[in-house]
Amino acid sequence: MTETPRRPETARGSETDAPVVNAREAGRIARAAFVGTALEWYDYYLFGTAAAIVFNRLYFTTFDPVAATLASLATFGVGFVARPVGAFVFGIIGDRVGRRPALVATIVLIGCATGLVGLLPAYADIGVVAPVALAVLRILQGLAVGGEWGGATTIAVEHAPVERRARYAALVQIGSPVGTLLASGAFAVVLLLPSDSFDAWGWRLPFLAAFPLLIIALWIRLKVEESPIFKSLVELDRRAKIPALDVFRKSPRKLVLGIATSLIGIGGFYVFNTFAISYTTTTLGLERQLVVNATLFAAVLQLAVIPLAGFAAERLGAWRITLFGSLIVFVSGVPLFWMIDTSSPVLVTVAIIVGINVCAIPYAVNGALLAELFSPEQRYSGISLSYNIAGALSGFLPFIATALIANAAVPSSWPAVAILLALAALTGIGGLLSRRHLHPDRVVIQEA
Repeated sequence: MTETPRRPETARGSETDAPVVNAREAGRIARAAFVGTALEWYDYYLFGTAAAIVFNRLYFTTFDPVAATLASLATFGVGFVARPVGAFVFGIIGDRVGRRPALVATIVLIGCATGLVGLLPAYADIGVVAPVALAVLRILQGLAVGGEWGGATTIAVEHAPVERRARYAALVQIGSPVGTLLASGAFAVVLLLPSDSFDAWGWRLPFLAAFPLLIIALWIRLKVEESPIFKSLVELDRRAKIPALDVFRKSPRKLVLGIATSLIGIGGFYVFNTFAISYTTTTLGLERQLVVNATLFAAVLQLAVIPLAGFAAERLGAWRITLFGSLIVFVSGVPLFWMIDTSSPVLVTVAIIVGINVCAIPYAVNGALLAELFSPEQRYSGISLSYNIAGALSGFLPFIATALIANAAVPSSWPAVAILLALAALTGIGGLLSRRHLHPDRVVIQEA
């Protein structure tokens, strides 16, 4: 049965049983959520970049170049398989114990896992133990990210007035380009080293930097207060026993819509990032520094695109921005990959910058849309499961596209184009259908 959408119910300083949110505190909480998320994505994207240009040579040395790249990208994709498990586990913690404890646990887990990658000996030093340990650390990263993003989004929007949630959810999303910027920037710097030095120790430095960054992010996150909406759930005894199971049993349609609306923001990014790095360096023979720099420039532009999309969502609705952004990706996919296939350094750079940023439009409002799709009792779990199941489905896309290209008689980018168009279509449909299932909260806005 179709649910009738409800407009946000708010009050200002009136007596009501609704949770009280402090409008002035909302920005501080969202910024704290953003800092932790930026570290999470920095750690996660480091692995993606290294999978394309480092791990295939140092941890899978017994394979031929194409097989090594496939194995490396498969290890990268393993983290996506772990993400729904992390979403399930941390969703239970976030919806039962609290948003804050779950967020602290996730940031510690991913920071330690990433730092340990920088300490991991290569295949030449310890043999097959090296790629196995690499996969295990990637799985730990995936478990942590499975609970991180959904929790950061949940706590940011639940501290905010309903009509301003899109901007604060978008602020959390800026953690993604900042993480990319830091990861790509770190690799751009170490790539300036001589090849021997880069392979011997240079590539490890960005991973080892996760340890001091973790200390900073943890200090900031520990100062975040618990969500007023979660406190209200505790007081009213409305917490579900196993919230993640409730999402599957009571809200399966919303879960499917949530997965669909998340696909292009995640999968599209990895098509233009991880796959593009591998494809342009391995198949087209371009310099890896060129492509890493392109992702760096794209991340800078995202710092403007994401908040603009968030503000637009406050006026037009997150589902409309999701639909609009998906249409842009669908229309631009073929021309952008034609530009990449020219092997022109300028056109390749422009295509990657534009591709990442058109995918950023639906990604910017994904948190706001998912937050309204699920009720507070199952919100942490619902957001996390939707986003991370979408991540698991799209995490192997670089691997699939690379495998199809390797087996083609004449290598071309058509597998990536087909994947991109399919993801854009599914996200657009999901955005359109989700408008009938939105669930805004009732809160009291306290300005002081």
